[in-house]
Amino acid sequence: MSDEVLVERRGAVQLITINRPHAKNALDAAVGKGVAAAIDELDATDELFVGVLTGTGGNFSSGMDLKAFLRGEKPSIEGRGLCGITQTPPRKPLIGAVEGWALAGGFELLLACDLVVAARTARFGVPEVKRSLVAGAGAAVHLSRRLPLAIALELLLTGEPIGAERAAEIGLVNRLTDEGGALDGALELAGTIAANGPLAVAATKQIARSSGDWTLEQAWQRQSEIIAPVFASEDAKEGATAFAEKRAPVWKNR
Repeated sequence: MSDEVLVERRGAVQLITINRPHAKNALDAAVGKGVAAAIDELDATDELFVGVLTGTGGNFSSGMDLKAFLRGEKPSIEGRGLCGITQTPPRKPLIGAVEGWALAGGFELLLACDLVVAARTARFGVPEVKRSLVAGAGAAVHLSRRLPLAIALELLLTGEPIGAERAAEIGLVNRLTDEGGALDGALELAGTIAANGPLAVAATKQIARSSGDWTLEQAWQRQSEIIAPVFASEDAKEGATAFAEKRAPVWKNR
């Protein structure tokens, strides 16, 4: 992995850190490839259950590196979107941990995360229109699905940032921490999720993420197809056995 993206395993949690503090963690080609590779490792590794995405130097990410863009670099992966996650989010849960600024593409990376933990001093925004650009890595598509249309349009059309408290009020942030505590808060949340059956967690995420496009009739059929392998798994038997024996389960992810 390149120096621009640091990857660390903490038990069943994969910690992915954007490491360009001198550029407020702006996204260049190296970051795009590094995050995508880390996400591939997360999804492919049975011992990893949850990912946490964060940035160094007191900021999450200021978005696409415009100097790199002018050099012809792009932090997107063909067919997968920004850093390989905005069009094709990982199969396993991904939590964003935010200190400082999460702007433009940095904010759009958070929209690809399943959960967000932020310091109360964090700031969020999609300022693309101020530069006659469009938030095309997910914000223009997803914000109107995540928020009431008027609130989504205010963020998209004004380009003005909002604070973490407001982001939590409108449902973009799950948990708030004191300044400097976002990563610890995200790791704590990740640990809670990682204690659960990984096959069940991944299947539950798939259903929750996909069902908005299903009719009610389709929902029951597709849900059955997704959960059938989970109920037939070794982990399902282990979960029931551990409950009966009053002990912590030992998941095999199969």
